[in-house]
Amino acid sequence: MEINFNELVQDALALQADHAAIAEVSKIKFVEEFRKACEQNTCRRYNTNWMCPPAVGPIGELIAKVCKYKQGLLFQTVHQLASSLDYKGMLAAGVEHEKRFRKIVANIENKYPSLDMLPLNAGPCLYCPKCAYLDNEQCRFPDKAISSVEAHGIDVMNLEKVCGIPYYNGKNTVSYVALILFNGTSEGQG
Repeated sequence: MEINFNELVQDALALQADHAAIAEVSKIKFVEEFRKACEQNTCRRYNTNWMCPPAVGPIGELIAKVCKYKQGLLFQTVHQLASSLDYKGMLAAGVEHEKRFRKIVANIENKYPSLDMLPLNAGPCLYCPKCAYLDNEQCRFPDKAISSVEAHGIDVMNLEKVCGIPYYNGKNTVSYVALILFNGTSEGQG
């Protein structure tokens, strides 16, 4: 499928991503040890969400799933905090990032309705206020459920560097990253 890569990047920026670039999957560095942060319950969501470990699946399967795609739209949102310890600000920034992420995904779905995508966000799926996983039920919205770049073992810092996106955006800021994977050729490059 032909996709206007430049337009994807420009649309993401227009929808309030602070940085955006096309990432080649062949350039992704996978670090299986990143999954250990999930297992250590760093974000307090381990074993509480269908899109988080262990429910999301073994790391090897997730890496193989990513490698079925050729490229993706990598983007970052940057948020100002009152201080480096502003936990409330970090949570609010995460909610704002989620809103922007969902708008960018919807934009791509509208422009390329038949495009096979794998959207990956920062952290756990937040689509439902309470994940059905906690009630031993199947996911209520599997078409809206989103896993994280971290759960897939993607070295985000390295990928941002490869794509020319800054990892650090200044004092008292927090940055969130998302990656929307797809297969396509850039328009005009067949």
